[in-house]
Amino acid sequence: MKLELVPVPVADVDRAKAFYVERLGFTEDVDVRPVDGVRVVQLTPPGSACSIGLGTGLPAYDDAAPGSVRGLHLVVDDIERARADLVGRGVDVGEVVDVGGGVRYAWITDPDGNTLTLQEMAWRTGDAF
Repeated sequence: MKLELVPVPVADVDRAKAFYVERLGFTEDVDVRPVDGVRVVQLTPPGSACSIGLGTGLPAYDDAAPGSVRGLHLVVDDIERARADLVGRGVDVGEVVDVGGGVRYAWITDPDGNTLTLQEMAWRTGDAF
């Protein structure tokens, strides 16, 4: 299994970390300050092989404007259940939209304006996916 990391630019690492961990339920994998001026936070959605990175002091975090990530997909098995869970955690989640072909979406915006998309493709199951 190959693991991926998507840098997410934010203005306030602590505020963003709290949102992703406390509200969205991501797991905190790493929060280190290897040298002065550098902080690396790695967070992973439950069951995912892809993590997000928040931080400061490295080009991956400092060269993009906070809020510039658009449509980072969070693939879920049951979008209604995922949405209800997030709303119960106090997250503002848009309504579920069926775009056809068995694909449904709902949108979330983090405190910096980065957008995340819950995606359900009920037909996409099994070991091939």
